[in-house]
Amino acid sequence: MFRIILAALLLAFPAQGEETIVADLSQNNVSITATFDGTGILIFGAVKRFQPAPDNGPMQVVIAVAGPSHPVTVRRKEKRFGIWVNIDAVEVDEAPSFYAIASSAPLDQVLSATEDLRYKISVDHLIRSVGAPSTVSDPTHFPEALIRVRQNNGLYTQKGGQVDLMDETLFRTQIKLPSNLVEGDYKTRIFLTRNQLVVDEFVTTLAVRKVGLERWIYNLAHQRPLIYGILSLTIAILAGWLASAIFRVLRLN
Repeated sequence: MFRIILAALLLAFPAQGEETIVADLSQNNVSITATFDGTGILIFGAVKRFQPAPDNGPMQVVIAVAGPSHPVTVRRKEKRFGIWVNIDAVEVDEAPSFYAIASSAPLDQVLSATEDLRYKISVDHLIRSVGAPSTVSDPTHFPEALIRVRQNNGLYTQKGGQVDLMDETLFRTQIKLPSNLVEGDYKTRIFLTRNQLVVDEFVTTLAVRKVGLERWIYNLAHQRPLIYGILSLTIAILAGWLASAIFRVLRLN
């Protein structure tokens, strides 16, 4: 079935160069529900060519999936007089909420540093601080700390050798999406490289949306914050009263 789908894709898209990527996702939409605990997305494709494959190095593939980007303020805490306080803060202008890289070999073996900087593939080139206060002596440590925290939370991953290549033509990999996804469009970029240079790039989008009760609560909180606050307070009061009533019944028995 996998090969049949790829054959159909190859026929559907005309070639634009010597080697052109034709790819797709196992699903283009992810629904976040109350029971959502993560999922996996199969990314597969093929290389379309009308002549024998070039001999300037083996074919390699890099796949990067990025969630919505937002500015993030990173703070550094320090313990003073027995209390942890914020002493410095640096704003990172753009940081993806989720970022996963999978490649057919370790990234530094399939992509040169110049190409990495040009296409902003590795997470280090995606996240940077701009206009850090002059009082901060080491502003580069703040983006590094943000990357480290999100790696520990499973939001940033980089795995070499995770893209399967077949006959220098077919490729596929699976990207795991955690349960703590942010709603939005997830940009998926696929790079074909030879001799550590990018030969072709394919871009598509994965839509992640809240549905059902999660969507209703999200819309209520953002569109009717007063009603959302009153409803939350009412539910908290009722829950407290119900717990107290159950406790009194148990004590009487």
